[in-house]
Amino acid sequence: MPTNEQRRATAKRKLERQLERRAHKARRRRLITIASSIAAAVLLVAAGVFAVYQTTGDSDDTPSTAASTPPGIDDPDAAGHDGELPPFTPYDTSAVNCSYPSSGAPAAKKVDPPKTHDGTVPTEPATVSVSMMTDQGPVGLLLDQAKSPCTVNSFASLAHQGYFDGTTCHRLTTSPSLGVLQCGDPAGTGEGGPGYSFADEYPANAYEPGDPALSRPITYPRGTLAMANSGPDTNGSQFFLVYRDSQLPPNYTVFGTIQEDGLQTLDKIADAGVADGTDDGAPATPVTIESVLLD
Repeated sequence: MPTNEQRRATAKRKLERQLERRAHKARRRRLITIASSIAAAVLLVAAGVFAVYQTTGDSDDTPSTAASTPPGIDDPDAAGHDGELPPFTPYDTSAVNCSYPSSGAPAAKKVDPPKTHDGTVPTEPATVSVSMMTDQGPVGLLLDQAKSPCTVNSFASLAHQGYFDGTTCHRLTTSPSLGVLQCGDPAGTGEGGPGYSFADEYPANAYEPGDPALSRPITYPRGTLAMANSGPDTNGSQFFLVYRDSQLPPNYTVFGTIQEDGLQTLDKIADAGVADGTDDGAPATPVTIESVLLD
């Protein structure tokens, strides 16, 4: 059995490793900030009208205005972190703090806020399998609880309460730089939510607040499942499914992946295009979520 002195030495070594990792990340962020300051200034305005934008409680922005694609985003040299999602640093604990305060807007469909255990949510199991059935075909999902536990807890809670059942996927984007189907609003307008909000998780939490890299687009790869929002820490119920590599700033919480059956369903929906013939709007083939069940 280790002595108190041995335990203290072990704890000290662990703390030193943590401090070393944090210092390395801080140095890396400073280098990125210096290298990207000019590009970030140019793209800062574009980030304000980024593509996947949920307009919950904001009557000054219409879905069509908020949905415009940022200019310059097709340039692969404009992306940060070599155009990829940043590395994920695992949590040091088996549970994290999560809160779901009122969003200040009424719920689009009556629902209870997610439950927590004394304000915490576990990071295990690492993945949660979900079967989402739509009238256009199945969309299998694999939720990543290790990376975004608060988000997965909310999504699972909404699914258990039937919040998504009978709702439409109100938005399809088919532009060269953005290929997503957006769902999760029972109102079908792009403005509805569950009446509560919660903080951003991966990849936004891999950056320091205010880091210019948060305004520079990176690639969200085909098969990504992520949250829509209307600004920092405004996540609710709306989510988007990426059927083609897409360019977005890294402030949309990634909380899972889409399985092969889901990608086939999404490809069929995307091939039919947008209802009005543009590259952003209601899908030409209406999509209704029939059920969302955790396996």
